[in-house]
Amino acid sequence: MTKIKRKGGRIVNILPIEEAIAEESRYTPNISSKFEPTIAQWRPNASEDEIQVLIWAAYKQVFGNIHILESDRQTSSESLLRRGAISVREFIRALANSELYKERFFTCTNNNRFIELNFKHLLGRSPYNQSEIIEHLDRYQTEGYTAEIDSYLDSDEYERFFGSDIVPYLRSFQYRVGQLGGDYTRMLRLYGGDASSDTNLNQRGQLRLASPRELLRAGRGIV
Repeated sequence: MTKIKRKGGRIVNILPIEEAIAEESRYTPNISSKFEPTIAQWRPNASEDEIQVLIWAAYKQVFGNIHILESDRQTSSESLLRRGAISVREFIRALANSELYKERFFTCTNNNRFIELNFKHLLGRSPYNQSEIIEHLDRYQTEGYTAEIDSYLDSDEYERFFGSDIVPYLRSFQYRVGQLGGDYTRMLRLYGGDASSDTNLNQRGQLRLASPRELLRAGRGIV
């Protein structure tokens, strides 16, 4: 466990990602059961109707409940998925690397919000702490957009919860030991509710790149 001394002398415990995931599994949700997810999973010999339900579950999760026009659909990737040529994970990767995703959640928002929404859309949770946001911000700035997306989908955490065949779902409505109250508030804010879309969360555009050092020093954009 890492201890960080904040301004004013307060000591804040920051759990490593492995410990945070372990803590998450120890606690039962402390909010309404209406947040229990419906899991969409690829199954051999699935009917066309079942495949269609899975595809739309993927669009809803990755694009944050926005309205998808017929012209926006990733038809080539859908076809590959139907034929079993790609896994659900690779379909999710295709959606997150699409021009539509970039247009809705990258070019029209700031870097911190982009990373927060990546956590929500691809891992089904909010960032555990500020250090996770800084880590992903650094990866994006040094390795690029594709590497940032791949870091979620190729992670041990993704494999543990979703594997290759399950559409990611919101799973992190639990309060963890060592978690700051603001982290839990951010998680609930990112959820937004079934009637909202994640485009409502995009408040500012990509005006400039903020350095990880600057974020660590000032805590900018962590709300």
